[in-house]
Amino acid sequence: MNDRDEYWMRRALANAACAERLGEVPVGAVVVIGDQCIAESYNTPIRSQEPTAHAEIQALKLAASRLGNYRLDDAELYVTLEPCMMCSGAMVHARIKRLIFGAHDPKTGVISSAAKLLDEPYLNHQIDYSGGILEDDCARQLKDFFKRRRLENQQKLKLKSSEFKQKKG
Repeated sequence: MNDRDEYWMRRALANAACAERLGEVPVGAVVVIGDQCIAESYNTPIRSQEPTAHAEIQALKLAASRLGNYRLDDAELYVTLEPCMMCSGAMVHARIKRLIFGAHDPKTGVISSAAKLLDEPYLNHQIDYSGGILEDDCARQLKDFFKRRRLENQQKLKLKSSEFKQKKG
């Protein structure tokens, strides 16, 4: 890991915090060309009722719009969680140069965990990638979010159960 990667991953973590404040799974992404942030975003599928509104997709779309071209040949994408199949496909189509991700995702991450999609020889574009950048920070943000969500859901269930008992009794 170098200082540059750490800097941009911290920016992606800040975007993930925005998602968390909205009740979304805290994943953030930043598209960089050279030393300039072209676009940044975070998860919004719940709020937008849009299943493709992952942080990576949002950031890639915004970057393409700002540059006036869907090909992002010189772009680097920083994301706090290992991308899924959908987002990886979008990166290949956008022709990004490099992917840098934080936490590994053993269930749906297809870069180096559940699969190694970007290493497949049939792809018409190869993307350099690095994983585990600020992995502890990225993983902690996600774990803390899901821990809080489980506690909130348990409290809601207890409240509903006590309301049901009161009505019944």
